[in-house]
Amino acid sequence: MEDATSKPTQKMTFSVRAKRVDAHGSEAQCKSAQITLDTDLAGRTDAFNPAELLLAALAACMIKGIERITPILKFDLRGVEIRIHGVRQDVPPKMESISYEILVDTDESAQRLKLLHDNVKKYGTVFNTVAPGTMLSGDLRRTESPASPSRQT
Repeated sequence: MEDATSKPTQKMTFSVRAKRVDAHGSEAQCKSAQITLDTDLAGRTDAFNPAELLLAALAACMIKGIERITPILKFDLRGVEIRIHGVRQDVPPKMESISYEILVDTDESAQRLKLLHDNVKKYGTVFNTVAPGTMLSGDLRRTESPASPSRQT
C-alpha cells in the first residue's frame, strides 16, 4: 500500500500504427520510423514477416538490455551479435520454441558473462513477455573480433 506522500509510478507506453499498402505488404510506423512488413500470403524476401519481427524484437530487446546494463556493471565490450532461431507450431499456430546465442566480443571473465546473461533474462521486456508461452533457451558466450588485441600477432 502506498502512503499519501508517494507518487504512483509512471508506466511506459508504446504505440505503433500499421496499415495495409496492398496484397503484397503493409507498413508500420512509430515515432519517425517506418518499416515494411511482409504480409503477402506468398511471402517477400525484402521484408520481415510477423514471426521474423517477433524474433527481431526479442533480439533488439536483448541488445538494448546489454546497452543498459553494461555501464552499470562497468562491463567492457567491443560488440554484440544475436543469433536467434524460432520453430513454429501449426496447430494452434504459435512459436513453440526459440533458441538464441548472444555473442559478446569482450575480455571479461566467465563469471561476468554469466552476470550479463542473467541481467538480459531478468530485465528484458520482450524477453519476459515471450518466455512464459514459449520454450525459450539460449546462451551468452564470448567471441573475439578480428581486430581484438588477443588476435593480433
